[in-house]
Amino acid sequence: MIEGACLCGAVRFEIDRAAGPFELCHCKRCRKSSGSAYLAGLWVNVADFRFVSGRDRISTFELPVRERPPGYRRSFCTSCGCLVPDPEPCGTRIEVPAGLFEGDPGMRPERHLFVDERSPWTIIADGLPQLDRRAVREMRERAAPGQGSPK
Repeated sequence: MIEGACLCGAVRFEIDRAAGPFELCHCKRCRKSSGSAYLAGLWVNVADFRFVSGRDRISTFELPVRERPPGYRRSFCTSCGCLVPDPEPCGTRIEVPAGLFEGDPGMRPERHLFVDERSPWTIIADGLPQLDRRAVREMRERAAPGQGSPK
């Protein structure tokens, strides 16, 4: 079991195992949401995820649909403002901001997403695959339902 929590510790969760993928998203919305060059997100099967405490301290912000449903959702702790997993995930998987894990999730990042939207000061030199919007769309069209978010 791997535990995780928000910055203040009010929202706590645990997972049995990570399912993946582990992605680094450079889209404009994720950059603004994370306040960084990208959002590191790790996907977990809903059946393997549990809130331990603080579910009542979570609020969710949703932007309109850009290309196809669902819209862009970001959940956060109302005490510290930290991003947290969505308490109402859409589909069979839930995206967990990877920085919330207190232990090793047992996976490493697999790819960069939406590199055509990355910030001009970001240099990607880790050798991971770099997918632009077209490549992400094609990848998701081939994927099974419930395996990701359209951003």
